[in-house]
Amino acid sequence: MTDAPSHLFYISRAPRPFLDRAEGIYLWDQSGKRYIDGTSGAMVSNIGHSNPRVLAKMKAQMDRATFGYRLHFRTDPSENLASKVAQMMPEGLDRVFFVSGGSEAVESAVKLARQYKITQGQADRWKVISRYPSYHGCTLGALDLTGYDPLREPFSPMMRGMPKVPAPATYLDRDNLSEDERGLKYAEMLRDKIVEEGSETVLAFLMEPIGGASTGALVAPDSYYGRIREICDEFGILLIYDEVMTGVGRTGAFIAAEHWGVTPDIVALSKGLGSGYAPLGAAVAGEWMVEPVLDSGGFQHGYTYSGNPMACAAGLAVLEELEEQNLTANAAAMGDVLMARLHGLMDRYPFIGDVRGKGLLTAFEFVSDRETMAPLPVALNAHSRLVELAYERGLITYSRRTRGGVAGDHFMVAPPLIVTEAQIDEIMEIFIDSLDAFAAEAGLGVEHAT
Repeated sequence: MTDAPSHLFYISRAPRPFLDRAEGIYLWDQSGKRYIDGTSGAMVSNIGHSNPRVLAKMKAQMDRATFGYRLHFRTDPSENLASKVAQMMPEGLDRVFFVSGGSEAVESAVKLARQYKITQGQADRWKVISRYPSYHGCTLGALDLTGYDPLREPFSPMMRGMPKVPAPATYLDRDNLSEDERGLKYAEMLRDKIVEEGSETVLAFLMEPIGGASTGALVAPDSYYGRIREICDEFGILLIYDEVMTGVGRTGAFIAAEHWGVTPDIVALSKGLGSGYAPLGAAVAGEWMVEPVLDSGGFQHGYTYSGNPMACAAGLAVLEELEEQNLTANAAAMGDVLMARLHGLMDRYPFIGDVRGKGLLTAFEFVSDRETMAPLPVALNAHSRLVELAYERGLITYSRRTRGGVAGDHFMVAPPLIVTEAQIDEIMEIFIDSLDAFAAEAGLGVEHAT
């Protein structure tokens, strides 16, 4: 521990203690205070912290080699991890390109899509349609695909400006449609946008199957997913799933696409793939796409740490742990428990307007009125205040502005996939204490049980 001035800088000046150690779903600072990792960091630590079997396998690779550049050597860890990922993905998604993080995975997916269409004589296709709100990364390319105003606007003059369609936030709709009809309505917005842009210019549609930080675990109606696949096929447009947050068991399936029986053309993975043990991500596609690109002179893209043996050894150990401990099934079972607990909060707190998610990717959203779903006043700064109140009490949670980054407040609840029902109750106990404190500060009503 040091009191010396820090030379580091990140997103803000929010004061934080020094981390001492971590184990399972818990972390301790250097004063000995314990924190529950209620969001797996940034939805990263899927298998929990300091897993001894993963660390042992990393150490074994460290003793052999920590780096071998991909143009000079093949490595057992990268080959074995690629085989394992292909085995766990839906059929046909069998070629893997490793990267170091989610933004790189998304950009790799988009660049692969572009190069593939060039090999097919369709060089006029360059537009990637995505959704608003959404989050796909912070590099300039990924940011151009992101629909989150505070992050994007300072850099908008430096970007092309990719087209957007509304995210399927049907919980805000006030109409007479069924959920399935609403899902189809939002899917048709993509078709309308493709026609508006000129289908011959559209390369791909990029979507989070379940919303991440920008929409707070937003799940579309079931009808949405299949119709999106049909629309992309109709116009010869590639469908890219950003599963950086949803992948690797988080939602109760290895990738969230499996819940709807949809196979995307390309999938971006990260976060849970390295599970916090090493920076790791991947773009996964089919042989039918990759081989023409390689035949045409190679994939014109790469990163220094692509396929790093240390990172891939960690990733392989993570996937083995996921299987051996049956953590995907636990995510589904504990997700049901967590959702029930979160729905129970709505009885006590009238300002919680929606609870949503799948598996252990869940969220709740604050509103000032459940009928209109109007957000709380921006001046309350609820999205950051509740996070601080929970942190003071030893619970780490994660929040964002829900409505494009400028209004609304949602809070992610996404503990590691090893979580137990008793630990979920620990999380809820701190949330209730924090919500009571926030309600008192903000002058909001609480329904006390009788």
